[in-house]
Amino acid sequence: MTLKVSNFAKTYPDGTKALLPTELEVEQGEILSLLGPSGCGKTTLLRLIAGLETPDKGGDIFFDTDNVTALPVEKRAIGMVFQSYALFPNMSVRGNIGYGLKMQKLSTSEIAERVDHVLELCHLTPYADRSINALSGGQRQRVALARAVAPRPRILLLDEPLSALDAALRDELRDELALLLRMFGITAIFVTHDQDEALAIADRVAVMKDGVIAQVGSPEILYRKPSSAFVAEFVGNAMRLDGHFQDKKFKMQGGEIALPVQAQSKTSSTPDLYVRAEDVTLDQTGSLEGTVNSVTFLGTHYKIALSGIMEDALYCLHSGQTAPAIGETVSLSIDPSALLMLDPA
Repeated sequence: MTLKVSNFAKTYPDGTKALLPTELEVEQGEILSLLGPSGCGKTTLLRLIAGLETPDKGGDIFFDTDNVTALPVEKRAIGMVFQSYALFPNMSVRGNIGYGLKMQKLSTSEIAERVDHVLELCHLTPYADRSINALSGGQRQRVALARAVAPRPRILLLDEPLSALDAALRDELRDELALLLRMFGITAIFVTHDQDEALAIADRVAVMKDGVIAQVGSPEILYRKPSSAFVAEFVGNAMRLDGHFQDKKFKMQGGEIALPVQAQSKTSSTPDLYVRAEDVTLDQTGSLEGTVNSVTFLGTHYKIALSGIMEDALYCLHSGQTAPAIGETVSLSIDPSALLMLDPA
């Protein structure tokens, strides 16, 4: 099913504008993430799509060619997975998954067939007759997903589906959720504030800020070609470089760096330059020099904070077997092609 949102906005009675006029299209079978900080409007947009909130006058939502703006939530044929799972503790796994099918008044045999199919897809068959209270957090997450897709909804909506899990389990289930969603083939929209989760699961990501969509694109486009400083900083933690343009170089407190060809004609304060920590390299022949302030071992790499290069700390991700000592002076380089040139925020 395709989804089209046109001129969608939400203003609460006290005048709070939770969502400014928004346009959005989601293709059949596509997985779209609504990504942004708390209060940016992503959950409001999800609730409007679900029919849990009423949009301001003039907004429309289409499921394929059907205008469902006036339809109540129970008639939109949507599946929902909540942060809290909202499972029935007095029912077994099978009972939870089959509940929505009973509401559709399907035959007993069809309910059993669908439940068995979803149990198998979600790797829940061994737990079919267990109580919800006897399951782990990851297993409950699978049950919530299975219950949502069993009625074959037109669209699947997920609100922070992994946030209730601990970090290790969240990373494990993130990949599993991406696989399951593609296996189901259902158009899906999920809300998250976790950029890693959004980039790993979604076909496209809509980054939101202050009630508007700042940029929509594939994970690769958002990461490599952010349209604004906000997107660059939120997706990938890009750092703004302090300095000025001079003689086709960018002069900084701790040295100078070469510019990409398209930026060599720029002067003064435009554009701002950003770089990500993975593109800052320890290099004995580098043109930047700084002092190591801190070293954090992260298993696959070290995160190193450096002073003396610009006013704020400059961070470097180093994948070597050892790291420089705190207080040591080091040289660094930045590949010009890794620089992001963005209009000042």
